[in-house]
Amino acid sequence: MTRETRTLKLPRTRKARLRVARAGLHEEAATRLRALIVTGELQPGLQLTEADLSEALGVSRTPLREALKLLATEGLVELRLNRGAVVAPLRPEELADLFEAVACIERSAAELAARRMTRRDLQRLRTLQDRMERHYEAGELENYFQLNQQIHAFIVAGAKNNALKSTHEALLSRAERARFFALSSPARWDESVEEHRLLLKALEERDSEMAGKILAHHVTRTGDVVRDVLQTQAGAADESDINHAVGA
Repeated sequence: MTRETRTLKLPRTRKARLRVARAGLHEEAATRLRALIVTGELQPGLQLTEADLSEALGVSRTPLREALKLLATEGLVELRLNRGAVVAPLRPEELADLFEAVACIERSAAELAARRMTRRDLQRLRTLQDRMERHYEAGELENYFQLNQQIHAFIVAGAKNNALKSTHEALLSRAERARFFALSSPARWDESVEEHRLLLKALEERDSEMAGKILAHHVTRTGDVVRDVLQTQAGAADESDINHAVGA
């Protein structure tokens, strides 16, 4: 005689509601934390205390831990043994690899997009560009940045290549944080706007080679600026430590 295995049976609609609610909770927590990390409100190296975050986000520790694991896969958070979670540092050597990869992906995307974007796609891109420039003229960095990221993603989507798009999305969060960091330099912000103008012109003219070249330079230049700023900050910190030791 075999023992009957009993399983819990719920109406299909009830199970669907349960799954969506649970998934949505940790994803919403991840979305909020991601935004704070990308814009630097949660700074690199900051210890993330579960109790404080649970209270601030209004979620229990279980979805919070799932959110932190998700952010860890994106390279925004590091989960350290016996130390919990910390905001991942911006390391110059890792950024070099990141921006090299992103530059290659976005160059290929721009080349394909120049050939494959529809007239309607290009009109939409022009609208995004105009809105972004209005935020630039008003000095609204965060609003500018959000549209900047939409434009990069829109161009990649315009390549009409799902494999390229998914590969880009896997690196997007880490690239977003570094790009926002670079735009804290007024000179780089000015350069970035002009590069986007040239890129749009190349796409509208269906010049795939020029579009790829401009976007690759744009991404590489952003990576160079971030590394330069980080190295300058590291040098200043070392000098401060030396001066403090001498003064002591």
